[in-house]
Amino acid sequence: MDISTLVAGILTLAIFTFLYRDNPIYKMAESLLIGVSIGYFLVITWTNSLMDLLFNPLFRDGRLALVIPLVLGLMMFGRFHKRTSALSRIPIAVLIGSGAGVAIPAMLGARTLAQMSATVSPLVTEGGGLNISSIVILLGVLCTLSYFYFSREHRGVLGQSAKAGTWFLMVFFGTTFGYTVMSRMSTFIGRVEFLLSDFLRLAN
Repeated sequence: MDISTLVAGILTLAIFTFLYRDNPIYKMAESLLIGVSIGYFLVITWTNSLMDLLFNPLFRDGRLALVIPLVLGLMMFGRFHKRTSALSRIPIAVLIGSGAGVAIPAMLGARTLAQMSATVSPLVTEGGGLNISSIVILLGVLCTLSYFYFSREHRGVLGQSAKAGTWFLMVFFGTTFGYTVMSRMSTFIGRVEFLLSDFLRLAN
């Protein structure tokens, strides 16, 4: 057994001690995880971002346009002094504006346009039969929208549609929660498999 497997196994067991109760062993492993993660993030940021994308292209290759992000980055440190704290608002505004400009079209295409195209898909297949999945999606969208329509009291057909919309919402929330639980369970199973096979050598 190499030293990396031994350390990983001991720290995994230290994290699992939280299943009994909160204790100093768990806090030690948690603090170590946070410290190592921050250190790793700083090293990656320095080498892959600052050196490769800023300092080397600017001072070695002479790409003078990178002076602008360098100045904006230095202005961020003005936050630590009362007299220069206002300067940090400029790079923050640039960061938020550029981030929103990149994220909004991507999210619009992935979360809005893609959902709309799935909603208006053909209700009849090429063979002439009914497309059951498209019909269910269309009914789900219409019933869910009727639930959020508050200009009229939910009575009659609108009330029944809104009630069906709540069922569609509950199915959605349930499947989302189930997916989250299953992803956590897959992580847990992976760590248990590591302990039994690589660390304790009890399973092949």
